[in-house]
Amino acid sequence: MTVSQHISAVAIITGGSRGLGRAVATALLDRGWTVATDARRADDLAATAAELDSASLITVAGDITQPAHRAALVAAAMDAGPLRLLVNNASRLGPSPQPRLADYPAADLRAVYDTNVFAPLALVQAALPALTASRGVIVNISSDAAVEPYEGWGGYGSSKAALDHLTAILAAEHPDLGVYAFDPGDMRTEMHQAAFPGEDISDRAAPESVVPAVLRLLDSRPAPGRYRAQDLLAVGADA
Repeated sequence: MTVSQHISAVAIITGGSRGLGRAVATALLDRGWTVATDARRADDLAATAAELDSASLITVAGDITQPAHRAALVAAAMDAGPLRLLVNNASRLGPSPQPRLADYPAADLRAVYDTNVFAPLALVQAALPALTASRGVIVNISSDAAVEPYEGWGGYGSSKAALDHLTAILAAEHPDLGVYAFDPGDMRTEMHQAAFPGEDISDRAAPESVVPAVLRLLDSRPAPGRYRAQDLLAVGADA
């Protein structure tokens, strides 16, 4: 039985008020999961909860970089049932337009790393006992900027590179878990628009189109590693 087939399974998805986080949460709710999610903007989170209108959706507004908020999110999830999935989706782009590294303000870089590296690890640490007990899955959302040296992406890209390596080491240290770095590719999201201010990004993929790749990770539970959505979707199309 795969992790996605457990009835009453609980998932934590950070940044679930919009974009990929919301799309994955919606798909899991449709599969019968209970989903605990958060967002910094309480109004956005409340609007999402109203639109999804599911008794299985637990919302906890707050900033994932704050220890008290992380504790509240994990506690809410664990009160709902067996925790089987953690998706570290919440991310911070940094200044827009993005500065070159030579001009990157140190305070902004720290904020990017707080959200993209330190908070995901802290959340993993808090959720690890429950995930270990359920032989669960951790999915850390990465980016092609983690492996490609795009000019102007030094802050965000290097933070995602750090998250990738952190993910690989977690996988080595916890072989009973499914631990994955997942690169969704370019998507039509608010953060991607901020990365390209003033540009038309309507040709980017909708977040919902990426969800089948995330579900394939859960259903097939491949070897731990770094996976790109386009590769997982190609495998699904060939199956």
